[in-house]
Amino acid sequence: MRPRADDERGLLSIQFVLATGLSLVLFVMLANLIVYQYGRGVVRAALDEGVRRGSRAASDPVASCNAAVVGVLSDLAGGSMASQVAFPGCSASDSQVQASAEVSFQGWLPTVPDWSFTARARAVREQEPEP
Repeated sequence: MRPRADDERGLLSIQFVLATGLSLVLFVMLANLIVYQYGRGVVRAALDEGVRRGSRAASDPVASCNAAVVGVLSDLAGGSMASQVAFPGCSASDSQVQASAEVSFQGWLPTVPDWSFTARARAVREQEPEP
């Protein structure tokens, strides 16, 4: 039987396959960049919340700061992303509370570079009013 001239037939060329594959790789690279930015925001928010709570704590500002940072990190960046954040802990002096974290996010593809940075936050401790 002879095919009809108006038959629609699919054509899959090597150029189409390569273009589709390349577009998917670019999409994954863009998604990885978005995840990097999200992770940076999470680390920044965790440190800010930690020093904010620590600056208000009268009895143990370091414990309050540490609990807040770990809580925010576990809530917003669980799993493998949280494991790439090294948080040594908060520190406090008479006048301020400080927190820092060393972060190294791994790229999803060999063509995507890893992203490492250090984030720091500091807040002035609130003084208790004198009676």
